[in-house]
Amino acid sequence: MEPDGSRESPPREGSSFPGPWPSSALGQAFSQILHQFAGQESRRGKARNAALRDLSAVLDAKECDQLFAGSDTSLRGMPEMLGQVAKALGKYAAPPEGPEGGGDRHSEVAEKAAAVGLLFLKLLRKVETAKNSLVCPAWKAGLRHLAGPIYIFAITHNLEQPWTSPKSQGVAGQVLALLLQVTECGSVAGFLHGENEDEKGRFTAVMGLLKPDLNKDSWKSNPATKHVFSWTLQKVTRPWLSQHLERVLPPSLLISDDYQTENKILGVHCLHHIVLNVPAADLLQYNRAQVLYHALFNHLYTREHHLIQAVLLCLLDLFPILEKALHWKGDAARPTTHCDEVLQLILMHMEPEHRLLLRRTYARNLPAFVKRLGILTVRHLKRLDRVIIGYLEVYDGPEEEARLKILEALKLLMQYTWPRVPCRLVVLLKALLKLICDVARDSSLTPESVKSALLEEATDCLILLDRCSEGQVKGLLAKIPQSCEDSKVGNYIRRVQQVSEGAPYNAT
Repeated sequence: MEPDGSRESPPREGSSFPGPWPSSALGQAFSQILHQFAGQESRRGKARNAALRDLSAVLDAKECDQLFAGSDTSLRGMPEMLGQVAKALGKYAAPPEGPEGGGDRHSEVAEKAAAVGLLFLKLLRKVETAKNSLVCPAWKAGLRHLAGPIYIFAITHNLEQPWTSPKSQGVAGQVLALLLQVTECGSVAGFLHGENEDEKGRFTAVMGLLKPDLNKDSWKSNPATKHVFSWTLQKVTRPWLSQHLERVLPPSLLISDDYQTENKILGVHCLHHIVLNVPAADLLQYNRAQVLYHALFNHLYTREHHLIQAVLLCLLDLFPILEKALHWKGDAARPTTHCDEVLQLILMHMEPEHRLLLRRTYARNLPAFVKRLGILTVRHLKRLDRVIIGYLEVYDGPEEEARLKILEALKLLMQYTWPRVPCRLVVLLKALLKLICDVARDSSLTPESVKSALLEEATDCLILLDRCSEGQVKGLLAKIPQSCEDSKVGNYIRRVQQVSEGAPYNAT
């Protein structure tokens, strides 16, 4: 490269090669194109368009068939240069930063991406031709430098985003398909972690390219980076992910710690994938599991129901890992667990909560927490009583998701803590009977199937309550069927009595 060009190029681009640039006419052409993208004149649209046209002409030239002819000393260093050209093209088609990059800017990015995608298709076809030729042995080195930048470009524009259009998505999809074909990979997952145990895969290379844009000062400079990282991470599963834990955990924590809810949810999904696909021993090492727990626990103070849902699901999968480090001696009280701490906070938030979406989110996850703690749920019985009774009294809309889940949690609670149920008999019986009466007389738009499900669940709870109290419910309900004017309510109460008669005491 010419001296003045090297001064104008960014340091990272100009210092990443072990050898000199190619000295052939082909090498000089690529060097000039790279100089146009890196220099100040590349900021002008006309210069950029001219660079794209020049690159297209170079790729169409017959001399370009010798790109990967490694025997020619004048072409030494060509794979590295092609890698830099691919990076420059990806950067040229990258979406703009921040909210100012909307509207016309996004449509402009889609047009650029379509044009760049066509150039990548040409370049990959050159690699494929060289691969099938016996006189072009350097195609592997070229593909090694091209695969990462082309993959990042394809994922950036293949996903549906504000900066994509049907045309740019279509071209990016073709680029990704051809890349997988040239690399002989049957899937994106195979491309990243290798098709077999002997193959290394390209996840390390991709993360190396993303790393400069995934630190706390730069990760928002390209709005596509977080999506490319998240989508790529989801493709790498057990057992391959554990060897990359140091690369993927810090960016996931960084994204989840943002002030924007959208980014928090994206980061939590990344953390959840890590929890599911990294062995517990690796997460417990260096206290990583505790770091994850505290990062997730802090999100429970938010009032965004989508975020709460993502965090609770992740925590439920993290609890078994955290509890592996706990040691209980039979002669002492069981230690309080992280699940206890989270359930305590959830119940504290549930009791006064009036927003329906949040009430549904909390109720949806309550059965899993009761099941997780089992008999240890007795630690939270007082607050659970108040929450369950309070939620059963409130209409939840046509789907009645909250009340159905609360009834499911109540059934589990009675099964696990049946010795404590008799002292709560009257309170629970009143709440369940009131629910049955309210639903049976409900004339709202609630579908009949939902009403039927509510009545069935409430009846099952009454039957279980009767068994836990050794038949006391049957005695308290004895006179209701004769005095009840609503036949529907009377039928459900008679059913409780019939099932309870002669049934052996069984708390499970």
